[in-house]
Amino acid sequence: MAETRVNRVKLLVTGGLGFIGSNFIRYMFKTNPETRITNIDNLSWGSNPGNLADFRRDPRYRFVKGDISNQKLVSKLIEDVDVILNFAAETHVDRSIANPRPFVKSNIVGASTVLEAARKKTLSPKIVHVSSDEVYGDIVEGSFRENDRLKPSSPYAATKAAADMLVLSYSRTYGLDAAVTRCTNNFGPWQHPEKLIPKTIIRACLNLPVPVYGAGEQIRDWIYVLDHCDALSRVIEKGKAGEIYNISGGNEKRNLEVVTSILDLMKKPRDLIRFVEDRPGHDVRYSLNSSKIDSDLDWRPSHIFSDALEETVKWYIDNRSQWSKRASTKTLHPSPWKIKW
Repeated sequence: MAETRVNRVKLLVTGGLGFIGSNFIRYMFKTNPETRITNIDNLSWGSNPGNLADFRRDPRYRFVKGDISNQKLVSKLIEDVDVILNFAAETHVDRSIANPRPFVKSNIVGASTVLEAARKKTLSPKIVHVSSDEVYGDIVEGSFRENDRLKPSSPYAATKAAADMLVLSYSRTYGLDAAVTRCTNNFGPWQHPEKLIPKTIIRACLNLPVPVYGAGEQIRDWIYVLDHCDALSRVIEKGKAGEIYNISGGNEKRNLEVVTSILDLMKKPRDLIRFVEDRPGHDVRYSLNSSKIDSDLDWRPSHIFSDALEETVKWYIDNRSQWSKRASTKTLHPSPWKIKW
């Protein structure tokens, strides 16, 4: 069985130029100044070098352009790290419906490559695999617990579920110190313009119609990204091998409610809303029970949804240069799943 380090100073972050990954790196440097982070990212559509531009000359930070499905590269990068945070993934459900193949390569093959590299080391790093609540599918009543059956609805969710199973199998079979986290919908600064909250803010800034799928009755549990980052740091320090930890914000909102809240904060008319054709297999409601991470790791969210949403709106208004070039006709399309990416 592989040995596991206890020192958590040197981290390898995969996909660290994405939304959650870049926020996590910022969070770690702020809360743990002694941390040293290597960030590998393939600079795909979900990556934004601007997310961490202010750390380019920071001696604590190292960026490597590369793909996590490159076994030789990954094996080299993990030679001297204590923890691997695997954020790297294709994430947008609409894109996975239009073209599932990149999701299989990144989300399944990529995760397998990281696990194999770790398995072959004598002194293995701890692995925290960042997954999604979408692996469970939707739920009409109640909330999913970690041991509930997985029933993914989209190609994206299916590839994430497959990666979860690989991580857990490597922990049991090879003794890797690996854990899986499944989080609800994140929001906050640096998010890709295709996602619901930034798309709504950006289109409202541009006085464009704001698309809402179906009647906007889909329910999601929202969590401020910094709360998610805090939960991940807790899993790094106290999480146990082979365990799954649900992470939720306790803010279940209908999509239409989120959109109208944003428009009201921006003092924009609600008649900007346009109801558009729903996407195939759209889950009705996501909900996670996160009592396990509360009781076992003493974690709970600290941000109030309304305050965090107001801060997020303000960030996008004040940082137009960070999203203006990324907010293309495609990314702001009312029904991206119809686009041939």
